[in-house]
Amino acid sequence: MTSVARPRLIACWILGPAYALFGVFHLMAVQSFLPIMPPWVPAPELVIQLTGLAEVAGGLGLLIPRLRKAAGLGLALYAIGVFPANLHHAFGGVHVAGLPDSWWYHGPRLAMQPVLVLLALWAGGWLSRSRAGSPGPGPRAPGSR
Repeated sequence: MTSVARPRLIACWILGPAYALFGVFHLMAVQSFLPIMPPWVPAPELVIQLTGLAEVAGGLGLLIPRLRKAAGLGLALYAIGVFPANLHHAFGGVHVAGLPDSWWYHGPRLAMQPVLVLLALWAGGWLSRSRAGSPGPGPRAPGSR
């Protein structure tokens, strides 16, 4: 196992069950998520259910090697797709029972969204660190193999 493979696998085994659990919560508590939906979202109940299914599928997909890459991309797109709801929740004066209304909650939540996008892409194998001094996938010198 390479030096990147182990942390990536650990990330999959942390993110996968977490996303799946949050997805189940979306499916079981649709009414709890309605207040944070921006008013321009059509069929908000259906959208919440679809996001729950996306979380469950993506979370489980991270645990299955042949589905991992698709799951990582799907979860990154999911995190981008739900960002308007997070913005509406933070800036729209929306109160949700059981969640804080302060910027101590909203600030870190909004700041973490790009991190979750990158983490999903990395866990799915879309992003990799190049080692210092290693040649990238750029052009090769004439005569090299």
